[in-house]
Amino acid sequence: MGSVWQEPPVHQESRVSAPVEPPADRLRDAFFAGVGSLTFGVVRGERWRLRLGPLALLEFGEPAFDGCAWSWPITGGLLARRPGGALRYGWRDGELVAVVDGYEPRLPAFAYRLAQVPAHRMLTRRFLLRLRGRTPAPAPPAGPAQRLLTASIDLALCAAVASAVDRHRRLRTFAAVAAGYHVACWTLGGQTLGGRLAGQRVVSVDGGPVAPWQALLRLAALPRALRTRRAVHDEAAGTEVVEA
Repeated sequence: MGSVWQEPPVHQESRVSAPVEPPADRLRDAFFAGVGSLTFGVVRGERWRLRLGPLALLEFGEPAFDGCAWSWPITGGLLARRPGGALRYGWRDGELVAVVDGYEPRLPAFAYRLAQVPAHRMLTRRFLLRLRGRTPAPAPPAGPAQRLLTASIDLALCAAVASAVDRHRRLRTFAAVAAGYHVACWTLGGQTLGGRLAGQRVVSVDGGPVAPWQALLRLAALPRALRTRRAVHDEAAGTEVVEA
């Protein structure tokens, strides 16, 4: 349920708790098939290649399977200084594991740490959470009554804060307060004040803490969830609301 990183040649490793082993063919194909939706259409996946428009960001050789993981040799691409290293996705002992080992980035070290490392970590974790799936839940899911009570308390609290400003700015203030309050609370422990009182918590689907990018995704998808009356915000963010 964490990640490690070291200086180039790179070794990055991410883990997600996953009680159910995915089928081998899904483990092989899911990342390249789903990278478009994972990056909101920015990066396109092909058979063993990642593209940004006409540019091949990374290219890989044919994968090999060792019984628990698939491994792709890195053969080139705009982001690779030279061929070498490998990408590896596998499942073992109740965990999904993603490893990049021996990769030499083209970017200078400071630029790689600043830009490519955070993007890789976010993309990898989002993929592993999606691959894990939402069942089994990491804890007993919170019921509709708990969720409604939590939302009512939190919205009332944000409205009370917004009521202290000029009435012409109350709507904008309410929106800003509600956004900041929820993102901060979900990230810093998973509980708003309403969630604490109602006995519920927001966690990643593997039971881990909610990252800032997950909190932002969850908030951005919340209006669609209200329209569709489905928990699409949790599906998008890889989160679950559970009993605390």
